[in-house]
Amino acid sequence: MIRKVVVIGPESTGKSTLCEQLAQYYETRWCPEYARSWLLQNGTQYSFEDLLTIAEGQLQLEDEYTHKLENESLPLLESGGNIPLIIDTDMYVMKVWCEFVFGKCHRFVLDHILKRKYDLYLLCDTDLPWTKDELREYPDLKTRQALFRMYKDLLINQSTPWSLVTGNGEERLQSALREVNKMLSQSALIS
Repeated sequence: MIRKVVVIGPESTGKSTLCEQLAQYYETRWCPEYARSWLLQNGTQYSFEDLLTIAEGQLQLEDEYTHKLENESLPLLESGGNIPLIIDTDMYVMKVWCEFVFGKCHRFVLDHILKRKYDLYLLCDTDLPWTKDELREYPDLKTRQALFRMYKDLLINQSTPWSLVTGNGEERLQSALREVNKMLSQSALIS
């Protein structure tokens, strides 16, 4: 059984970098954020309906990566657990995005929050400096912290284990690795 680790948080909190680092460490795949490719192709002027298209694309991409990983003959980890799939973004991100920008959320997103099951969430803190990017919208720390609180509230009020990831560079990676290793060793005991 594939264990799924989702990395979420406001923009410019190192999510994609952390996903890539975790995937390299565990010698596994990571599912990128679909929104980045969609926005690069279609531009940054998006509508509420476009966010539904992005949400659908994210789930499709996650399913593709899950299927690829399921069909690879990967060794078990030393702990006896399965290699995890690292996922950059899920429907919680889409919920926060919809509500923050448009004040409402698509039923599709809410339904899939209930349907999709994950093993661990890693919430990236806003303690990294904001890095300019052609797709990023919120350079001010106050807005990013407001978004962070929205993510944290969602995670506190759901049942999947989660952990806050803080620090710079290696410290951030080690914080994430501790939590993923803990989840993998617990899941190996259950299997």
